[in-house]
Amino acid sequence: MNIPSTNIFIAEDEFELIQSATDYPLERAEDDWISGHFYRCKLTSAFQPIVNTIQNKTIGHTAYIRSESNREIALSPWQIFAQAANDAQLVNLDRLCRAIHALNYFNKTSSPGKLFISVHPRLLENVKTDHGRAFEDFLNLIGVRTSRVTIEIPPIINRYKELLRRVINNYRSRGYQIAAHYSDSSSNWISELGSLYPDIVRIEAYDLLHHNAVDALIKTIHHFGASILVWNIETFDQLTAARRAGADYLQGNYLSKPARAIHTISPD
Repeated sequence: MNIPSTNIFIAEDEFELIQSATDYPLERAEDDWISGHFYRCKLTSAFQPIVNTIQNKTIGHTAYIRSESNREIALSPWQIFAQAANDAQLVNLDRLCRAIHALNYFNKTSSPGKLFISVHPRLLENVKTDHGRAFEDFLNLIGVRTSRVTIEIPPIINRYKELLRRVINNYRSRGYQIAAHYSDSSSNWISELGSLYPDIVRIEAYDLLHHNAVDALIKTIHHFGASILVWNIETFDQLTAARRAGADYLQGNYLSKPARAIHTISPD
């Protein structure tokens, strides 16, 4: 995680160039916070810190999309994506969200932290080859390396082994790190991936407490060279269980809620 910091400043002419690279309008507030417009929704970012358990410091942030309608009614992410009329619109909307997150994150922080960013499963299904190329082009436009971005693959993709292999291979070939989600229904997928195992495996805190063989699970993940990120930590007991289990990274509302700001924490 020791990556040189890259703080970007977007001049007005650069912002116009960036705007031309997106399919929907962007807006910059007085504090330089970026939002985007998709029909009647105003989309912006919220970031939640991710903490390294050994160093006890923030090493990156997970990005979440937030929105308001023209009536200032907050919409959930699934409500936002439900407004996409077809797959082409959904792909463009998903790319818009990632562009907003990248602009807000790398324009606001000079730390060497990583941006953890999710991808909609329908985008992964509809883009047949070169996953990550369009986002890499956008990152190049704003002067950010792909190595500063961790792509979070949605858990439903675990069911489709060939697609999962192709997605991991495509993103990794472009320099991104990969985070995949553990689920009981796909408990053997990591060993089946062979050399294409993800860099990080995300385990929900609830699953960690209710898994019958936590030690074996953690050992298997570490054996394949992946780190463990326990997320959705809501209580002290879940935090304690994550530390005891050997989690490498921690994330959740108990530590810090997602916010329209980029801040660091040290749980101890």
